[in-house]
Amino acid sequence: QFVESDDDEELLFNIPFTGSVKLKGVIVMGEDDGTHPAEMRLFRNIPHMSFDDTAREAEQTFSLNRDPLGELEYPTKISRFSNVSHLSMHFPKNFGAETTKIFYIGLKGEWTEAHRHEVTICNYEASANPADHKVEQITPQTHFIS
Repeated sequence: QFVESDDDEELLFNIPFTGSVKLKGVIVMGEDDGTHPAEMRLFRNIPHMSFDDTAREAEQTFSLNRDPLGELEYPTKISRFSNVSHLSMHFPKNFGAETTKIFYIGLKGEWTEAHRHEVTICNYEASANPADHKVEQITPQTHFIS
């Protein structure tokens, strides 16, 4: 089983994560012919990315080698991919065929549960209202020094 591009050699994958991912490496497996992707561009945290959005600068770009067995791992710049909630992978070209085929994409990294903070409604006082702060009557005591 594989994924194949439609009319040209470009492929785009949008991968949402259920938590926060520190992406450390990527493996791409294709055939040992011209349909194997020759370049991979990674984008982070751009949900619903389309081919129109691929004109922007990628977080990291890789020149790929033919890897029909999935033995090559491409290390990412961990500082750029340390807090990823959505990964987009763009394959703009291959090794000369009309379409691109990908058999396997492996992602290596660490997953942590996302901390989604819910909405909190707070009321703050500009100045204290004495009626809200009940304190026992304070009797001032004065000491005279003679």
